[in-house]
Amino acid sequence: MENETGRVEAFSDGVFAVIITILVLELKVPEETGSDFWHGVREQWPHYAAYVVSFLIIGVMWVNHHTIFSHLKKIDRPLLFLNLLVLMVVSVVPYTTNVLAEHLMEEGGSANAAAVLYSAVTVAYALAFLAFWWYVTRVGHLFHERVDKEGARATRVRFGLGAIAYPLTVLLAFYSATLTLVAHFLVAIYYAANQIPIPLVVEEERLESASDLRK
Repeated sequence: MENETGRVEAFSDGVFAVIITILVLELKVPEETGSDFWHGVREQWPHYAAYVVSFLIIGVMWVNHHTIFSHLKKIDRPLLFLNLLVLMVVSVVPYTTNVLAEHLMEEGGSANAAAVLYSAVTVAYALAFLAFWWYVTRVGHLFHERVDKEGARATRVRFGLGAIAYPLTVLLAFYSATLTLVAHFLVAIYYAANQIPIPLVVEEERLESASDLRK
């Protein structure tokens, strides 16, 4: 599928755009008017906080997704389904964001349950994305020639850190829903500030490799 990479990336970008649009539509319009308006705005801070955190998470997801596709020359059928799996999990984020925002300040177990649900979806995404990246690096032939395939395989551990960090937020959710949201914010900031570059082969090595293949 040499010419399908662009189509799949465009489809994925469209899905990410729709998800972010749905995310902002979940923000509630304050019902209060007059002097009570700003009080109504302040009362909805859980929705704003959850929106910011989820926007960051989805944004980092999209950046990583875009970075990988910019280094692919083609795709195959298994990768198509793995990509759909990633998109399926990401599409649930607006729902879990709204659930968490609605219950964040409630007493009892509902806030913790909402935080567990929110964290569980991020765990599912981390695992889906790890499977996506693991497959791409395992087969190797989907990359452009300029990509250092062995170097790309070595990044699996760093890509897999989310599969360790996010399960910890599930445990934290049983203690505090608010701290769980803060933890997700910090993880998102970490990944936003520490994007994992895909290693490239220097020109001399690439020419040597091409020469060896012609022998």
